[in-house]
Amino acid sequence: MKEIGIYVHIPYCKRKCDYCDFSSYSGKEDTIEKYIETLKKEIDECSFTGFDIGTIYIGGGTPSFIDSKYITEIINKIREKFIVSRNAEITIEMNPGTVTKEKLKDYKKSGINRLSIGLQSTDNKILKKIGRIHTYEEFIETYELARKEGFDNINIDLILALPGEDEESIKSQVEKIINLKPEHISVYSLIVEEGTKLKNRIDNNEIQLADDEEERDMYWGAKKLLEENGYEHYEISNFSLPNYRSRHNMDCWSQKEYLGFGCSAHSYFNGKRFSNANTIEKYIESYKEKNIEEEQSNEDMAKEYMMLGLRKIEGVSISEFERKFQINPLFYFRFEISKLVDEELIEVDLDNIKLTDKGLDLANQVWQEFV
Repeated sequence: MKEIGIYVHIPYCKRKCDYCDFSSYSGKEDTIEKYIETLKKEIDECSFTGFDIGTIYIGGGTPSFIDSKYITEIINKIREKFIVSRNAEITIEMNPGTVTKEKLKDYKKSGINRLSIGLQSTDNKILKKIGRIHTYEEFIETYELARKEGFDNINIDLILALPGEDEESIKSQVEKIINLKPEHISVYSLIVEEGTKLKNRIDNNEIQLADDEEERDMYWGAKKLLEENGYEHYEISNFSLPNYRSRHNMDCWSQKEYLGFGCSAHSYFNGKRFSNANTIEKYIESYKEKNIEEEQSNEDMAKEYMMLGLRKIEGVSISEFERKFQINPLFYFRFEISKLVDEELIEVDLDNIKLTDKGLDLANQVWQEFV
């Protein structure tokens, strides 16, 4: 039986961070109950059935901000509607300052077996600068609570090149995180989005960020330190101990199908990408309406497969591509691949087409060839 993933979007936050442009809201707690009822209806009325659910990912927003009874209800509804694999990976995102022992107990009881904690920085001054609601000490409390409750698959998020960071401070932060021995560490580069508080403060010269070269030095310093301590670099921004890769994300990068529930949630199914209304109010009003964003041709699918696959450090498997599309990618994309090899951005190694070290720094240029 075919296995797919499920993504659930919880758009509520205690406070919106200064750099965030996700579909997330603070001050709308009065809509939570109605939102969860609508979300359960959407799951219940889903017409796509007859396959196993291999991963469930509850993201946001801050899913740990809302009452854990709602998370339990959502997971129970998914189990009623679909066949959830016995060894399914079930992840919830959480932020320090929103987690209690009781919530963690409820998560565990509902079957959640992977936590993703948004730390972003170990420096309290930097956390304050970017509008985070927690301190590093509160993160440590949350992490230790999670360990006591028996969670043995934890990811920690870190953002590079935040205001006031340099290569040495990043190394120090990464060392602190490594010492905690989480199973997974995500290291994202800061992206300054239009319309955010952070962008306005940069435009007003209130804060300055590291330049591109400094940001790349931070990235390579973090990568070296993580690899020296047993973390496998398996995707541009992701590192894990052996056997702890994020299965949900790996499936997405391998172009596997998934269904999204909740406002702004995206789905990929039967060669179509579609999404839900992008505000809480619109979603509650019209959860049945889907915005078709793309109906893929075979060529579209092949291009996207290359773009997604080249995010992975091991790259795109030539034999897997042939199995899926009945053609060798070295022939199908011969002009693009030849150009990128000449520019030393990718290399062909036995069964894989993958980014070089230079390609890791210039990945956007590589993906552009397959748009």
